[in-house]
Amino acid sequence: MIASLPMYDRPELVAETDRYWAAIRAAAGTESPAKLDRRADLWAVWTAPDLFLSQTCGLPYRSRLHGKVRLVATPDYGLEGCPPGFYRSVIVVRADDPAHVVADLHHKRMAINDEMSQSGWAGPVHHMRQARAAPGTTIITGGHAASALAVAEGKADFAGIDALTWEFLCRFDTATERLRVLDATDPTPALPYITSLAQDADALGDAVASAIDSLSDADRRALHIQGVVRIPSRTYLAVPTPPNQ
Repeated sequence: MIASLPMYDRPELVAETDRYWAAIRAAAGTESPAKLDRRADLWAVWTAPDLFLSQTCGLPYRSRLHGKVRLVATPDYGLEGCPPGFYRSVIVVRADDPAHVVADLHHKRMAINDEMSQSGWAGPVHHMRQARAAPGTTIITGGHAASALAVAEGKADFAGIDALTWEFLCRFDTATERLRVLDATDPTPALPYITSLAQDADALGDAVASAIDSLSDADRRALHIQGVVRIPSRTYLAVPTPPNQ
């Protein structure tokens, strides 16, 4: 079986993430992978018939994975301005950028981590559309950290960054010193844990909740995790996706 926690598995947090996985494995009380799979091909992991546990993004779930995997639970990261189990994107620009509101970014260059990202693409673009604005050129960077760096270095004018990733970047990446938050999107359901159709998702969700409770205060703070919330699939499916996706 396969297990991964890829969305916030930063190099600086490998030890804490591994302890978190060990706690989930112990609480699950069943045969499960001894180690996390840290391969680069997320789609291969998410669609594997022997998937035990992974974490995906809202846009991949509603566009391709719904009906092919089971929702386990959604982690609650205690993010400012968000209900439990929800998150949002911060829209960042260079510190000296003259923009005051998101409409000022109309037709500006946008760095995006991936075209299938809720926080890096769909959420920010929907937010801009509400302000009657749209990005101009898009630059695909492959990751939120790379998007932030592209803006800091002047290769792009703005980017949408997952709010939890932004907190980690501010903690670990000096590129954020050259950036500022211009705006934030409305909250949407955070990145859900998923399992294969063959697994007992409810029991696994209970195991994840128990594992979080068993973590040390230091590990919970480092991972910024407070618990889990059971968010139904219909809530994920109701999140709007901008056109052409």
